[in-house]
Amino acid sequence: MIRIYSEIEIEKIREACRAAAECLEMLKNSVQPGMTTEDLDLIARNFLQESHVSPAFLGYRGFPKSICVSLNEEVVHGIPSPERVIRNGDIVSIDIGTKLNGFFGDTAETVAVGTVNPELRRLIDTGRRALYAAIDQAKEGNRLFDISFAIQQIAERGGYSVVKEFVGHGIGDKLHDEPQIPNYGIPGTGPVLKEGMVFAIEPMLNMGTFKVEVLDDNWTAVTADGKPSVHFEHTIVVRKDRGEILTWPKKKA
Repeated sequence: MIRIYSEIEIEKIREACRAAAECLEMLKNSVQPGMTTEDLDLIARNFLQESHVSPAFLGYRGFPKSICVSLNEEVVHGIPSPERVIRNGDIVSIDIGTKLNGFFGDTAETVAVGTVNPELRRLIDTGRRALYAAIDQAKEGNRLFDISFAIQQIAERGGYSVVKEFVGHGIGDKLHDEPQIPNYGIPGTGPVLKEGMVFAIEPMLNMGTFKVEVLDDNWTAVTADGKPSVHFEHTIVVRKDRGEILTWPKKKA
């Protein structure tokens, strides 16, 4: 069953989401060649600690860090490491989960570092467009897989594949809740959307095959063919006309 949240609860979710969004904004402005992925994790951890917000990923099912940082062919769940150096021309996917007063926020974005080739820029732009096309479908009366199809359609029109093994999800008083929201689907099918449902929508687009593999660390997912991948995510609430984004920094809210 898909939870419907009250407006009071949605405001509490928004507070957790805002913290995640502000942390992500800071990291996007901080990332540069020569940093390690561990550097980003430390920046995030300090920011969240000073904000009195808990990193939702730290310790979740044994995950050892505060955020996920995935480079190039890494799709999701990259574990920050002092050995993983970010270089000019890389693309970096940063995924942040937060917990505040019993509610969760979740957001992600792929950013280009330094001079990135045009093919990667186009992949990033397509991933971002897929996210916002999906959010447009998160309106009352639509079906769940209208969201999924919007992602698939934008991705495949661009010549990319969507990851099938990982999905978006419900969120609120749990980090991961029903329903699962795949990045592909048949429009007009799935549960009917109702105002107050809260979702983390997260397109994952690959330049090559949709197939992924998980590394020996049991977390980091990489593309099976070694080609680049991008990951975008907003936490949204279903509204009458389109999804309302909750993971905005305060200045944008």
